Amino acid sequence: MQDPSSQPGGGALRLRDVTFSYPGASAPTVRVRDFRLGIGEQVVVTGSSGTGKSTLLHLVAGLMKPDLGEVIVADAALGAMRGSELDRFRGRHIGMVFQTFQLLHGFSALENVLAALMFSDLPKSQHKARASALLERLGLDRPHATPEELSVGQQQRVAVARAVACRPTLVLADEPTASLDEGNAGEAVRLLKEACAENGAALMCVTHDRSLIPVFDRHESLGTRGEMSGRPAGEPAGV
Repeated sequence: MQDPSSQPGGGALRLRDVTFSYPGASAPTVRVRDFRLGIGEQVVVTGSSGTGKSTLLHLVAGLMKPDLGEVIVADAALGAMRGSELDRFRGRHIGMVFQTFQLLHGFSALENVLAALMFSDLPKSQHKARASALLERLGLDRPHATPEELSVGQQQRVAVARAVACRPTLVLADEPTASLDEGNAGEAVRLLKEACAENGAALMCVTHDRSLIPVFDRHESLGTRGEMSGRPAGEPAGV
C-alpha cells in the first residue's frame, strides 16, 4: 500500500496533535499525535466502549472541535471554518454512516439520497439519476419506500448511498454493523467498502467489532485513554 503521507496534497485526512477532553474529565478522551489517511485508503479503528470512538468521528467531521491540534480534511483545516462555511464543506467532502442511520423519516429512500445531493457540484438536473443509480447499485429495489417501510438492512443501504452521493473525499462509519444480525453484517461492510472505492472516497470505520479487522488492509486501535496506535491488518484479538 502506498504511504498516504507521500501522496500529493497530504491525502484525505490528517490529525495532528489532536486532544479533546470533556468538561470535568480527569484525562483526555481522545489523543492523536499524528494520523494520516490517504486518498481512497480504508481503515478500521477498533476500541472498547468508552475509548472515544464516536468522539473521534465527531472531531473528524467537524461536529466537535478539539481542545488542541488540527483536523485537516482534503487539505482544509476544519478549525479555520465557521457556521455555514463548515456546513457546506462537510456536506461536500464528508459522508457519514451513523450507527442508527438517521434517515429522514416520512421521506422516501430516493428523497433521502437527493437531500445529500443538495451539497453536490453535480447539476440539479442530474440529481435524480445519480440517486437512483446509487440505490440500484446497492441493491435497493424500493426507492420510493420510506425508512419505516424498509428492513434494517435496506435502511443501511440507503445510508451508504447517501454517504457517497456527493463523491466525498472521506466517509466516516460509526459502528456500521451494530444494528445488523451476523448474516447481514458482512454484506453491509462489503457494500460500504465497495461504494467508497467506486466513488473515490477514503473510509474510516470505527467499531468495537474486532471481526472486521481482517476485512480492512489497515487497522488502528484506540486505547483506554483515547490514544490511537497502529496495528498490522489481521492481528489476532487480544494482542
